[in-house]
Amino acid sequence: MSSKEEDAYEIMRELDVDYVLVIFGGVIGYSSDDINKFLWMVRIGGSTPEGAHIKEMDYFSKSGEFRVDREGSPTMLNCLMYKLSYYRFGGLYTQHGQVTGFDRVRHAEIGNKDFELDFLEEAYTTEHWIVRIYKVKPLDNRGHK
Repeated sequence: MSSKEEDAYEIMRELDVDYVLVIFGGVIGYSSDDINKFLWMVRIGGSTPEGAHIKEMDYFSKSGEFRVDREGSPTMLNCLMYKLSYYRFGGLYTQHGQVTGFDRVRHAEIGNKDFELDFLEEAYTTEHWIVRIYKVKPLDNRGHK
């Protein structure tokens, strides 16, 4: 979840992953979501030999904060967790008087609003976006992504 989508796709294919579940609270203000637990995923992933390239500091802003707004680090704003949490969120109004893409948990307008998914597709999202499920796209008939 801490990798870019393309790199994460390779890992998911290797592990035979078909679906990915994300818990997201930015729409209604549910603070026990996966973004708030994300640094633990980064720490755990970075503690393994295969994940030694994952550095926690890469997910912090220049001022040393964990942010999802435009001050967030490029690594954070482009990792799979961010993309699966905020897919289609940039155009959504969540609170009166706020701009689109306002995360009610982190009290911030997200920093990467307009992106598409290349290797996963949204399979299901609940009414209030707490549960989001994505399907890993299969390789085409020639083995390409």
